[in-house]
Amino acid sequence: MKLKSLLLGGAVALGLATTAQAEDPTKVGFVFVGPIGDGGWTYEHNEGRLAVEEHFGDKVETVFQESVPEGADAERVLTQMALGGADLIFTTSFGYMDPTINVAAKFPDVKFEHATGYKRADNVSTYSARFYEGRAIQGHIAGKMTESNIIGYIASYPIPEVIRGINSAYIHAKKVNPDVEFKIIWAFTWFDPAKEADAAKALIDQGADVILQHTDSTAPQAAAEEAGGVITFGQASDMGEYAPMPRVSSIIDNWAPYYIARTAAVIDGTWESVDTWDGISTGMVGIGEISDAVPADVKAEALALKDAIAAGEYHPFTGPLKKADGSDWLAEGEVADDGTLLGMSFYVEGIDAEIPQ
Repeated sequence: MKLKSLLLGGAVALGLATTAQAEDPTKVGFVFVGPIGDGGWTYEHNEGRLAVEEHFGDKVETVFQESVPEGADAERVLTQMALGGADLIFTTSFGYMDPTINVAAKFPDVKFEHATGYKRADNVSTYSARFYEGRAIQGHIAGKMTESNIIGYIASYPIPEVIRGINSAYIHAKKVNPDVEFKIIWAFTWFDPAKEADAAKALIDQGADVILQHTDSTAPQAAAEEAGGVITFGQASDMGEYAPMPRVSSIIDNWAPYYIARTAAVIDGTWESVDTWDGISTGMVGIGEISDAVPADVKAEALALKDAIAAGEYHPFTGPLKKADGSDWLAEGEVADDGTLLGMSFYVEGIDAEIPQ
């Protein structure tokens, strides 16, 4: 009888342990390059994290680390997350690529998702958005609205993603305004409000009355507002607090559906390494409301361009296009292939500037 009780007690204990184990939440980690309050890139990735929590409830636990420098610090943070029991880790900046690959090799049972990179492994997926589609729309509006014909661009780092954005904006500004000129300042940062403000002021001093940015803070918006008569576009998030002027529209990064889908794949055991590059058509790239500061006809044209891109009827990189050195690139009607776009390391004809090495 005593043996039977012991066996029964052991079975109950085992059952309770099994139930507790089955109910353990899936742990999802996020590594952010900036603060979650940056108002741009990291803010939107964190909105995606919060959407995961809301969607899955108690089935998921999320953890995050903000303002993680790219490089050795990232590898340390990723290692700690993996050791802390994370089942899935999203690394949300280009410079986390090698740290992600390195740590993933040490933790083959952990799934990793790296944003904007190109290196994959059995347990590493890559994902990004076709931001250049949104840049085409910004370029159209900018080319129509500039009075000085000088458009300033605050660039972060000279990687293909940023170069694509500059080219796309320029192509579409030039289409509607042959006299337009781009002035580019490389900030060599993703998030540094002081540097970004200085860059915006320098571009305004050079005559720019439109500022585009591939940096994450709202400092350029504030600098443009202070200067007066300068228009801007929200980067990564809406930055609508500066609407209707200087911010006249925005590119909005919507990561929530992707984060929810990839978390669900880990939960149900269907996760596999994939490469995802979505744009306006899927909603991963959103266009913020075009404010009334934009003339009605220009707004209508911009929205028509958005619809054409979403429908697959128009590609922002459609020939004829030459490279800045004058060599032929795309013939009439020819569309750039994804491989060239993903490795883009050149300006298109008309941009008189150097790409830093």
